[in-house]
Amino acid sequence: MSIFKACDIRGIYPDELDEELFADLGRAMGTLLRERAAAPRAIVGGDVRPSTPSLRAALIEGLAATGCHVADLGTVPTPVAYFAARRHRPDGLAIVTASHNPPGHNGLKLCLGDMPVTPDEIARLAQVAASGRFAGGHGGVERISVEGDYTAFLCAEAKPGDGFRLVLDCGNGACADLAPRVLRRLGYDPVELFCTPDGTFPNRSPNPSVPENLTALREAVAAHGAPLGVALDGDGDRVAVVDDRGRSLTGDQSIILLAQRVLGPGDRAVCDIKCSRAVLDAIEARGAEPLLERSGHAFIKTRMIQESARFGGELSGHFFYRELDGGDDGLYSILRIAELARDAGRPLSAVVDAMPRYAITPDVRVPYGRGDGGSRLDELAAGAHGEVLRLDGVRVAWPDGWALARVSVTEALLTFRFEAYRGSPRAIAERFLAPAPDLQRSVLERLDAMENTS
Repeated sequence: MSIFKACDIRGIYPDELDEELFADLGRAMGTLLRERAAAPRAIVGGDVRPSTPSLRAALIEGLAATGCHVADLGTVPTPVAYFAARRHRPDGLAIVTASHNPPGHNGLKLCLGDMPVTPDEIARLAQVAASGRFAGGHGGVERISVEGDYTAFLCAEAKPGDGFRLVLDCGNGACADLAPRVLRRLGYDPVELFCTPDGTFPNRSPNPSVPENLTALREAVAAHGAPLGVALDGDGDRVAVVDDRGRSLTGDQSIILLAQRVLGPGDRAVCDIKCSRAVLDAIEARGAEPLLERSGHAFIKTRMIQESARFGGELSGHFFYRELDGGDDGLYSILRIAELARDAGRPLSAVVDAMPRYAITPDVRVPYGRGDGGSRLDELAAGAHGEVLRLDGVRVAWPDGWALARVSVTEALLTFRFEAYRGSPRAIAERFLAPAPDLQRSVLERLDAMENTS
């Protein structure tokens, strides 16, 4: 699979990406920025992975060689880099990070202008980098810091913690120093887990959306009698939540939790297309309008900006806010969640138990079988007898549920999800997959196996 994804760049270091490639990516990015401005300004930061400093230096060198002026943030969480961009309004932003990917990976998140990068811009960047035809110039590099301003912003946006205890699992990631300091400054009582930066991630995976990665957090919530546990991902833009009973909240439950906190009548909320109907119900119960959007932080942030939405949620733990210009921030989300847990007047588990819910499957991943992913999706869409949405893959809705099929961006697989408002998701799967018996057989076998092991 290519390292050039729909929203960013990801790969294994140094097998799939290295300093030479990042120097070319810097030159390619600078070349594209030179099409927009004669003397463009770019902000660059990076996470705590061991390969990040040298990749960041190579990227900066490439940018400067095209005539860009580069402001180097050094090692920062991704939300701090986004904050710097909101403050300084550069022509481009680049963050060297593999986010929640395994320790041996690295990558690049970027913006060309004010809007999130598009798949076409990623493709153009790859094309220019491969061509070797770069703009020339003599740019400059300066080191800047915005952490103090970022901390002040968060503290101004949040209420005092008043000694509220929560367990904070930073996973040795980019927020490991910053998050405990902010919480203590606000008067919270954080129980710290893995709050020493270490880009080898020795204690758990940098991906907190997998419940198995939160065993230590769940145990610590129980051991300390804490009303809340939270976990950040490797670069600090995603958060996972554990309630007072030590249960990991699903992505749907976390979105509902925050939607109930921040939404009001007339607001709009952008929702991951994979979200449960329960999320849409909860948003509508607040008098707000839910808007389905393609999965991926760049797509949801773009829709947030276009719709002037108040809030957005992705099942992976990205949460988006109008106050952040449509952006996401794990620590900002923690402050919102902590306020809700503190002010609820009942345990967080009771809030979760009162949420609407339907029977929904986790992601089911199967090979294409014959043909390719796109042709198999077309086959399912053509045979559908329901409300078809081709926003991301193919989603078909009926009065009693919905089904979704998408092409994986990392493997030669199709990813399915099914929800039933009444009855069984298996019946929804059978109906959706009827035009493709081979896929139907493979998916139903996996659903049966999931049910037998649950």
